Amino acid sequence: MEEKPTPAASELEQISQLGVTEQTQLLLARLMEGGQEDDDTCQALDRLTKLLNDDAASQTKDKSICEVLDDVCVDTILGYLDMRQAEAVRGHAILTVSAYLKAAQDKGSRALQTFFFDRVKRGTYDDYIVAFCVASAVFPVAPAATAEMFLSEGFLPSLDPLMRRKWKSRKVETACLEMLNAASMNSECRAAIRKYCTEWLEEVVHQTPEELSRAIHAADPGVQVTPGSIAMRRHSQAVQHLAAVILAKLRVGTLKFPEFKTPSYEYLDWRIQPATTSIEDLSKKFTTLLLADPESSKQHSIEGLAYATIQPTVKEQVAQNPELLKELVKVLGDAPAKSPLTYGALSIFVNITRYPPVQSEEEKKMDQLKAYANAAGKLPPPNPLNDHGHVTDRCKRVFEAGVIPVLVTHSRHGSSASLSLIVSIVFSLSVTTSLRGQLAQQGAVNLLIAAGSIFGGTRAHPQNAAIRPLASILQPDPAAETRDLLPTFEALMALTNLASTDDDTRATIIRVAFTEIEEHIFSSNHMICRAATELICNLVQCVEGIALYAEDSPQAANRVHLLLGLTATEDEPTRSAAGGALASLVAFEEVVREIIKRRTGVEHLLELCSADSEELRHRGVFVISSMLSHTGELGKGARQVIKDLGGVEHVKTCAQKSRAPEVVELAAGTLKVLLEED
Repeated sequence: MEEKPTPAASELEQISQLGVTEQTQLLLARLMEGGQEDDDTCQALDRLTKLLNDDAASQTKDKSICEVLDDVCVDTILGYLDMRQAEAVRGHAILTVSAYLKAAQDKGSRALQTFFFDRVKRGTYDDYIVAFCVASAVFPVAPAATAEMFLSEGFLPSLDPLMRRKWKSRKVETACLEMLNAASMNSECRAAIRKYCTEWLEEVVHQTPEELSRAIHAADPGVQVTPGSIAMRRHSQAVQHLAAVILAKLRVGTLKFPEFKTPSYEYLDWRIQPATTSIEDLSKKFTTLLLADPESSKQHSIEGLAYATIQPTVKEQVAQNPELLKELVKVLGDAPAKSPLTYGALSIFVNITRYPPVQSEEEKKMDQLKAYANAAGKLPPPNPLNDHGHVTDRCKRVFEAGVIPVLVTHSRHGSSASLSLIVSIVFSLSVTTSLRGQLAQQGAVNLLIAAGSIFGGTRAHPQNAAIRPLASILQPDPAAETRDLLPTFEALMALTNLASTDDDTRATIIRVAFTEIEEHIFSSNHMICRAATELICNLVQCVEGIALYAEDSPQAANRVHLLLGLTATEDEPTRSAAGGALASLVAFEEVVREIIKRRTGVEHLLELCSADSEELRHRGVFVISSMLSHTGELGKGARQVIKDLGGVEHVKTCAQKSRAPEVVELAAGTLKVLLEED
């Protein structure tokens, strides 16, 4: 049996048949009337949101529907952001407010500021609560307008006596701290909060019932304080936790600056004298709260630790606490996808596992010059807790806490922002080679493939799914000032392993990444050059790879000459890889023609034949033998060039030095061809 629509739903359906202005007026009337079920309120807010969004996007409208929204209407909409409203209503209301600010532009910003200052000026607890709730909710939506009213002259100093009142409203405290927490994301607002609010934030964090009782007696000895009385109402745990989070943000943002000491106020001589709380103290508080009562303090503790773990000492404290790491993994596992809790927990793990950025030599010199300019005399040493050994140890502890399966689960349903954090964590863990096998077993490879927007190759060749993500690592980041070559090297090695499997995989690598691979042959880092050459040695085993070198074109000729040059480098594995690639290519006439054009290249090949390494001798004599095997004028030309450049002596040396039967036999056969009469 179908459910009949409620009267409110039926009325909303009728409203949708009217003109835009009439719809707006009737929706506003319903919202101003109040007394509806939360679902009906949310539906009305959603209808109004759509109208406002359409108004903002319209290019042909005669006038904006925002003209219908006078101050009373704006007050009504903003009032739905009150913390005393249902959470669902507040969630829908912020979308409506966002749409209004976008559509109304400057008029909307002025209306917001008028609402805020009118409420603050009235000075009742209800007005403070609504004003602070609106500011905290709107800050992420309209940061410029909200910061402007937050930083207006006299506002922040006025919070001091409000928060120090002996007869407190917990809702006012909570709303005020939520506002400060949102504002502390802005650097200018954070500086102002540090200036005017640090002292009483410290009081909130450290206040105990006994201290509050003594403060009340000092202010009015006649007050009778009894257990449970309103006079004994201390700051709630939620308020204290939130104040600690704000302090953590202030500490992280001001670590390089001296603490600002606020002026004392004579009329507040009863207040508790605060201690200066360090970021380490705050992190211990968050840890204790999370382990003791994870449900009641989860959000604030996670947010606080997300900021506190920026500091090396706190990273170590968290990593050295296996119970805490397991609790953080559990919190992450239980957190809803795309939630602030998920993002906060991921941020903690990113901070703990992040390796320090690689500095170029030029950057190191610039740091030294800055140090001299500051009359420091020398560059201060980096924090030892950020060195490679400490980070590696932290990564191992995070892995042992069981984070990978949880990351895999979140990667399937998370936002792009959380996926970026997940990839950063996995990357840091993968730096430790001993963990790589276990990472793969627990699903990290599939996670990374999915993150690269590759959802499997062909059924016959599932390994091809990893090629594009690996190829993306080879491309330099134009926005990066320095480049960490370790990921590049390991991506080349991984592609080399894949290229050893089958022709389909080799062809895919060539199609996706050959340009970047070839560029890395010119790298000044010999490990990168070696890895790129070894990869090319595998790629020329397929038709697509051979075509890059054996076709009749200037590009192919240049590639052949480049391989010849690599056979003479000082790095033996690079010489071997280049010789191996040529060994596969000299079966093709175009390649041999290019080789004999460059006498220097032939000399390099003959030097391989007489090298100290048996592997190099084997590759060198194989190439020479293959060149001599060609018939006709090409074979004769190759034989003549090789003889002219002392090929007989080099091949003799190869036979004398070698012990492997296959190398000796190959050298003997090659020598026989060279000594034959024309």
